[in-house]
Amino acid sequence: MARIAGVDLPSNKRIVIGLTYIFGIGKTSSQNILKKAGIDESIRVKDLSDEHEAAIRRVIEESYQVEGDLRSEVNLNIKRLMDVGCYRGFRHRRGLPVNGQRTRTNARTRKGVKKTVANKKKATK
Repeated sequence: MARIAGVDLPSNKRIVIGLTYIFGIGKTSSQNILKKAGIDESIRVKDLSDEHEAAIRRVIEESYQVEGDLRSEVNLNIKRLMDVGCYRGFRHRRGLPVNGQRTRTNARTRKGVKKTVANKKKATK
């Protein structure tokens, strides 16, 4: 099992898919990394040699921001938006959808469990 950028890659998957287990690397980035490192995409993670692993590590370190560094940058960007007080920061602070989605219905992932509001009582005579 190869360990790259602090992540154990699954042994039986192809390396192009295995690299996507690293936060910040998708399929396209994975293909570009392998092309720069000169490694065939069809090789399995368990069949990687130490030289291949070192080449992949080198390419990732010099070209990509992954895992902890990327997570902290994303969190700092969100914190900056909240500190500035812009609309997107306000939506983050309130826990509402940020990108203009509707909230009258749906948006349950951001808003959480439904909180039922009682109807007004009719005035009795």
